[in-house]
Amino acid sequence: MNIVVCVKRVPMTQEVDLEIDASGKDVKADMLAYVLNEWDNYAVEEAIQLKEKTGGTVVAVTIGSEDDEEVLRRCLAMGADKAVRVDPGDRPMDGLVKSRILAEVVKGMEYDLVLTGVQSDDVNDGMVGVLLAEQLDAPHAAVVTGIDPQDGGAGVKVELEGGMDELSRVNLPAVLSIQTGINEPRYVSIMGIRKAAKKELNVVPLADLGIDEDALTPMTTVEEYFFPPETEGAEILEGDAASVAEQILKIIKEKGVSI
Repeated sequence: MNIVVCVKRVPMTQEVDLEIDASGKDVKADMLAYVLNEWDNYAVEEAIQLKEKTGGTVVAVTIGSEDDEEVLRRCLAMGADKAVRVDPGDRPMDGLVKSRILAEVVKGMEYDLVLTGVQSDDVNDGMVGVLLAEQLDAPHAAVVTGIDPQDGGAGVKVELEGGMDELSRVNLPAVLSIQTGINEPRYVSIMGIRKAAKKELNVVPLADLGIDEDALTPMTTVEEYFFPPETEGAEILEGDAASVAEQILKIIKEKGVSI
């Protein structure tokens, strides 16, 4: 089974006091550490496990600068066979533009599955996998928590709301967006890092893909980043259920809501 995994390098922001840059359209990134997007990490691991079961190859693809090759090297160290970086230069991109670029790269490969993470830690829009499937005119499933290769297709387990799961079958080739928890991503060893240095990593300038300029125009743009306004702390209501209910009703009426 030949698998393409789309990955992204994202900043670690969980324990950092973010600052908005002078443009007001981004955050200051000079002091941020970067890692492989968490959802993509699970997608890479799933691709490698499928390759170990069925044979084939795993190719990791990213869009970005030379710094973004760091995550491709990690994918190679985990067990991917090849890696491709598309260099977009300074071109602004939204999810749609990224899906079109990735689709053009994938179309030039032999593949059975294309895996993406459900979303990315930095943008959290969760759209690239779905849009990529549309660009490739391929079956798609999102929030996938299980994959069972079958003759000419794959059984897919999808996480639904309310703690429910859905089991279905998709024909191949297909695009699947992988949810965290589908597996346990492997530790990258020193030996794996050394082997990764010898594996193929190709850099493709965006212009070489021959995508029409109109298709590379973002449909969405960022107008401004701002922090939410500071408000007062939460009010804790104490007492038994009846007392708390009366307090809630009083607050609602004070806010001008008619009951």
